[in-house]
Amino acid sequence: MTKKMFASDNNSGIHPAIMEAIVQANDGHVPAYGSDLHTAAAIKKFKEHFGGESEVEFVFNGTGANVTGLKAMVRSHQAIICTDGAHINSDEGGAAEGVIGGKLLTVPSADGKLTVSGIEQHLHNIGNQQRSQPKAVSISQCTELGTVYTIEEIKEITSYAHANGLYVHMDGARLSNAAAHLGCSLAEMTVDAGIDMLAFGGTKNGLMMGEAVVCFNKELASELKYIRKQGMQLGSKMRFLAAQFERLLTDDLWLDNARHANGMAGLLAEGLMEFEGISLTQPVESNAVFASLPKEQIERLQEKHSFAVWNEEENEIRLVTSFDTSKEDVESLLGDVRKSFS
Repeated sequence: MTKKMFASDNNSGIHPAIMEAIVQANDGHVPAYGSDLHTAAAIKKFKEHFGGESEVEFVFNGTGANVTGLKAMVRSHQAIICTDGAHINSDEGGAAEGVIGGKLLTVPSADGKLTVSGIEQHLHNIGNQQRSQPKAVSISQCTELGTVYTIEEIKEITSYAHANGLYVHMDGARLSNAAAHLGCSLAEMTVDAGIDMLAFGGTKNGLMMGEAVVCFNKELASELKYIRKQGMQLGSKMRFLAAQFERLLTDDLWLDNARHANGMAGLLAEGLMEFEGISLTQPVESNAVFASLPKEQIERLQEKHSFAVWNEEENEIRLVTSFDTSKEDVESLLGDVRKSFS
């Protein structure tokens, strides 16, 4: 068996139950472009979790989900407020600005979280035709640093944003991990907390591929399917995307996968803290561990393990666990950490 990696949960395989769902969907001919029973069943599952008023559109990947949702919220002369480390700003090749034509207004963040004060600093030029006009706020749950907004923090942001005429978008690539950490439902930290548009992640939680755009704001829902098509995110054989989500959202598979990944991250963090010279740089609240250790140890570990060096100046690395990370995988890495210090 191929050695497990800690570079990203994108590197993990497909959960066996998801693979079986794909196989079962591969039966005969069905209508294309989402006019099939698998897609209808998957949408029904989303409505069970997020409420009957939610609008759901399936797309191929996370960038497609973010851009599709944001384009429904923002016109080309408008702007999106986010942290400087937000995925839409740092890891999507300028897709948001390139496709939408609008501008990203960034806010520095030490823990990956956006705050009301950070949003406020970009609202001083409302009505100034010389400046891009803020129209949306985008937050990530979990953040790119593995931290998790509390429900109260999300509500504070959405209340302030709505009071100032802004929509709120959530990049939920790892939303399931956040729910596992908070012990809440998917709805409690999204639609119930005032989120207007959600990019719901599946690829990082056991799917082969696929994300979902979930709209909670009726004003924005009507244009989504056209934006998805123009953005080249409409799958002709939609059943294979949908069947995965139908299974993921059945019998708490989404939650079981996320709990396991989070648990492995916690186990890894606990083990790393036993070594003098290693410090955690962020609280471990999801399936990511950020740690600082001597450069020599990083280089020795990279000979056997795949992981990201997050900040070279700070000797900070990121270790990500997945639904299929085992205790043995964690122990193997910790064993090599021990050897690197000997």
